[in-house]
Amino acid sequence: MTVTYSQPSVYFFGQGRADGTATMKDILGGKGAGLAEMTNLGIPVPPGFTIAANLCLTYLETRQFPPWLRSQVETSLQRLEAATNRHFGGSERPLLVSVRSGAAVSMPGMMETILNLGLNEVTVEGLKKESGNAQFAWDSYRRFVQMYATVVFDLPKAPFEQLLDERKKKAKGARDIDLPAEQMRALVKDFKGHIEKAIEKPFPDDPMEQLWGAIAAVFESWHTRRATDYRKLHDIPDSLGTAVNIVTMVFGNLGDDSGTGVAFTRDPSTGEKKLYGEY
Repeated sequence: MTVTYSQPSVYFFGQGRADGTATMKDILGGKGAGLAEMTNLGIPVPPGFTIAANLCLTYLETRQFPPWLRSQVETSLQRLEAATNRHFGGSERPLLVSVRSGAAVSMPGMMETILNLGLNEVTVEGLKKESGNAQFAWDSYRRFVQMYATVVFDLPKAPFEQLLDERKKKAKGARDIDLPAEQMRALVKDFKGHIEKAIEKPFPDDPMEQLWGAIAAVFESWHTRRATDYRKLHDIPDSLGTAVNIVTMVFGNLGDDSGTGVAFTRDPSTGEKKLYGEY
């Protein structure tokens, strides 16, 4: 597949305007098209950008990112920094993002979401200062390192759970949130040590390296056995590819006034036109 520079490959959304629309599922995937449409409707969606699905196939053919894609992603990151008044990799008000796959047709076997991408030994201090909560900051970093290791490096989850359980026993805590900040910080070190032994190289601290590793993992997930079998079973063409959605992080666990949930404009059980949700 040949993709020229004249074709837009990255579509920004934020501040009430989006480069895409709901009709562009083949380009932006279902998630990307939905994010663009909600932004255009004035819904307060956290800003971000979507890498077009056709780049997935280009990457899988060459196992390389074209130089002009890197340029477009960097430009979109700069727009995201301006929209959020944050800096990717900054020590003050760091910009953190989530990375998700999003094909035109939803299917099992695609990459799990990576949250808190952009955290490292510098930005975690910025998050701690901004939130006023050291335990939250280091727990966010711990979660990110674990997610990145299992999703991008394809490491088993069990060793990370074992290391977490050992720390909880030492702290005499039953839940993850019972671990104090200093134990969370030590756990991050434990996780990184385990990762370095497993992959024979250090965990990436550079946010840009983290980002490109996550983008590659999204594209690679298009060829997982489960996703491939699902496409064959449901006659979904392999040529669709998956888009990549990179969105500013919003935290549901920051404090007692934060939360997370889902909402619908209809009751999913009866079809009645009324607001329905859970949190």
